[in-house]
Amino acid sequence: MILKESVKGSAALLAGTVIWGSAFIAQSLGMDYVGPFTFQACRCTLAVLTLLLLAAVMEIRDWKHFWRRWADRRLWLAGIACGSALFVASSLQQVGLVTTDAGKAGFLTAMYIVFVPFFGIFLGRRIRWNAVAAILVAVAGLYMLSCAQVEHIEPGDFLLLLCAAAFAVQITLIDRFAPQVDAVRLNCVQALVVAVLSTGCMLAFEQPSARSAAMAFPAIAYAGILSMGIAYYFQIVGQRRVAPAPAAMLMSLESVFAALFGWLILHENLSGSEKIGCALVFAAVIVSQLPNRVRKKVSV
Repeated sequence: MILKESVKGSAALLAGTVIWGSAFIAQSLGMDYVGPFTFQACRCTLAVLTLLLLAAVMEIRDWKHFWRRWADRRLWLAGIACGSALFVASSLQQVGLVTTDAGKAGFLTAMYIVFVPFFGIFLGRRIRWNAVAAILVAVAGLYMLSCAQVEHIEPGDFLLLLCAAAFAVQITLIDRFAPQVDAVRLNCVQALVVAVLSTGCMLAFEQPSARSAAMAFPAIAYAGILSMGIAYYFQIVGQRRVAPAPAAMLMSLESVFAALFGWLILHENLSGSEKIGCALVFAAVIVSQLPNRVRKKVSV
């Protein structure tokens, strides 16, 4: 039964990771028309509406208690905590991209695979042998995939490392709160927090227009409904069944899928080092999912 639940959780995380990888294309295209905070505010607002509709459909037979379930204090505390961490991570990533190329940004962002087990130590979690091996292989693979040709350190690199730490905090918080509250509602509150904070930054730092938002709407819709709405729901469902360290390893495949979708849809060529990097990250994920066997003494 435990193995079955783990497989379900891994499948949910993998599905979310595939969506995140493809969403890089939508984000890239959408940013041609609107600023980062405008894009983030619009997509998260759309995600909130989508998740509210999903929650209503799921509980249409018990409509009388629909709104009462939103009054759960634990839900709002969890959503505010997770949403705040996600907003910080996303914002640092966008600002860091100003001075750092996308390949190196992907590598530095994915370093949450190192931070997650490190944070877990302070929560009393033990790091399994295969988690350590998987992290080392994944770091090497992500480097080959994202920045083997990069020679310079940019000011935004430090911001992207902070972004990775913030994503690790969000993953750790999801692990803490996901078993306690409904996944759809938690993601909805999380998206609402990001939408509110992004709207404030949009009004303060950008000059949004209805025309530019309309031109970016297809990309916003994809990133809002699928990436922010469905994929983060899969993350919450998956982390109920998978420990944070192997979950982070699965989610690190986002960089691999981003490269693959870029190759398939945008016809971007994969270099030899990128192909090696993809293979190493896939291998690391497989290693992270291996069972941790404990030898038992046999009485004679």
